[in-house]
Formats: sequence, structure tokens, C-alpha cells
Amino acid sequence: MAGKVISFAVKRQLELRILSDQDWHNLGPAETLKDPALRELTIERTAIALSYKDGRFGAISNVCNHVGGPLGRGMIDGDYVKCPWHNYKFHRVTGFGEPGFEDDRVPQYELKIEGGNLYVNLRPVTQRNKLPHPPHPLSRAVKREEGPIRVVGISTTAMDQKNPRYSTSDKLLETALEHARNLGAQTLLIKLNDLKFRNCEGYYSKAARACTWPCSITQMDKTDELDRVYEALVHWGDVIMVATPIRWGAASSLYYKMAERMNCVQNQITIGDKALIQNKVASFIITGGQDNVQDVAGHMLGFFSELGFVFPPFPYIAHTRGWSAEDMENNIAFVETSSDLQEGAKDLARRSVETAQLVLGGKLSKERIVHPGRKAQPIHFKS
Repeated sequence: MAGKVISFAVKRQLELRILSDQDWHNLGPAETLKDPALRELTIERTAIALSYKDGRFGAISNVCNHVGGPLGRGMIDGDYVKCPWHNYKFHRVTGFGEPGFEDDRVPQYELKIEGGNLYVNLRPVTQRNKLPHPPHPLSRAVKREEGPIRVVGISTTAMDQKNPRYSTSDKLLETALEHARNLGAQTLLIKLNDLKFRNCEGYYSKAARACTWPCSITQMDKTDELDRVYEALVHWGDVIMVATPIRWGAASSLYYKMAERMNCVQNQITIGDKALIQNKVASFIITGGQDNVQDVAGHMLGFFSELGFVFPPFPYIAHTRGWSAEDMENNIAFVETSSDLQEGAKDLARRSVETAQLVLGGKLSKERIVHPGRKAQPIHFKS
């Protein structure tokens, strides 16, 4: 008799345990859930990516392991769900990562069909597991190392690398950097034309949190070389001097290609109140065959101020031949021999270095963004 009582108690405990592992919810008629093949559902507080393919339903967590992208808004790729943000893949039924990354998995949920309705058990069959990934070098805390003022020159001139030509903006930039060295600064010249880097691919257009720091492209593509620019702007430099030719009344295409990839820097302010650029100075060199200097300068000043840079007095120098001049060979000769322009470049370097000394010596207050009047502030309506 005692044995039967114990047996009954054990059986009851087992039944209770099974019941505690079950939390079934009716999702509705199974037939209506087959199309589209992938969707996101939220039941109570659980977000699920529900899929249907080859006669079988699958249910996994809707939250990607990478940065939380909504898997249910992605696409089916074979037996895998591809995240719409950064293309990470998880098996649509088991939640396991793609081959070679199986242990990087999201929770799987049990499904059943009863009476024509599809049910999901919100108690996950498997638990989330994120494989450890070493942090990207750019993700380290921003801290200025001790030492002299550091000046970064960025050339945005495009040309044939095998057959380089004379660039008036590059010439003045090199003059400015040489003078900065004479003032005791360390210098670094980066020519965008020498770097292989991809265009911005619009992760911010998918969702603000999809635009990450470091840049999503930089993290996923080791061959992308814009990391050198990020390192110089965010971590190394105190002064950034950007040189551009004027192209059809605007800065160069390489400048805009770089600028679009800077969204990941500015976006940290939007989504995390984190200013990556602090106590840094920017100045500009603008030359070309056409006019429109002030418009080009205005765009550059506006953009770099949005990143967090400050500016020296008279933050740019410029030279053009004007609208009607097409004798560019004479323009090159003029810049090559103009002591006035060279002195102007030197003095821009001086103003920039001195402004950096003031900024670093006085230490501007640490940026804390008050959102009203800025981007991405919440809007409240009174009823």
C-alpha cells in the first residue's frame, strides 16, 4: 500500500511538472497562418518569429542574438530565417545558428495543431545562447592618451592611383600638416582615394538601433578600410583637417561617401546619449575650378558640428578660379606658386592647433545631450 502511495505521489509530481512546462496559446486557424511564410507575433510579452515551409510550421524567438533585430520581419533563406538588420541566420524550427555557428542560437517554441488551430507553448524548448565574440578594437572607451596635439589630414580627392595628378586641395593640406609638425604636433595623412571601403548601406533606414557603433559594415567586413578613419577621428586625433575639391558646386563624391558612413558616430547620440566626439577641432580646405565655396563650407561645418566637433576662428580656407574660368592648368600653376595660399594653409593649421590646445587645456564640459531642439526627441501630446 505504501508503495502505491509513493508511486501515486511521484506520478502526480511528474504531471505537475509537465503542466508547469506548458503555457499553450491559440494562434488561430492554421490555414490562415501559412501565408506569409514568415511573420512576427507577440503573445503576452513573448515575441515570436512564426514560419511555414514545406508543410511544417516553425516558431523561434523574434529577437536576433546580434543587436536584437526582429527576425519575423526578415526572410526565409532555405531552412533559415535571415535577420533583416544584419543578415544573421537562425534555423526556422530549431533556432540554431547556421552551419559552423550552431551554438549561437535563439529559443525554440513547441507548436501543435488541434481542431484546425495552431497552438504555441510559450515555455521555450531551448534557451538562448550567445557565443562570446571579442569586442571590436574601435568599441573601446574613448580616452585621449597623453602627448602633443595630434592632427589628422583627410584628403577626399579622387584620382587614378596608377597615374596620379596634381591636386590643389591636397597640396594645401600637405602644407598645413607640415606646419602643424613645425608647431610640435603629431600628424597623420589619410587619403580616402587609397582606401577600399563600402558605401553606407542604410542600416539606419531599417531602424535606429540597426546602425551600430562600430559601423555594422566595419564589424562584418574585415576588408573594409574605413576603420582607419574611425580610429583617427574618434580615438587618435585632436584636430581633423578635411580637404576637398569643388565638384559641380559641392564637396567631392569621396567626401560624401565618407560622410554617409559617419552616421554610426552621430547615431550614438540619438540612441544612447553617447557623444563619441568630444574636445576635438575640425577645419577645412576647399579648392576648385568653380565657385560656391561658402555653400560647400556651410555643409561641412553643419555636418561636423552634428558629430560634436568645435571650430577655430575662421575655420576654412578656400580658393577657386570662379564660374567663367576653365583654364585649370593656370589654376594649378597659381596654387603651386602662391605664397599667399601657402601662408593661409599654415595659419589655418596654427588656428586649429591653438584651438585644440585651448579645448584640451580648459576641457569643455562633457557632452550630455538635452534632447529638446535636437534630433530624435520624444514628442508628447496633451489630451
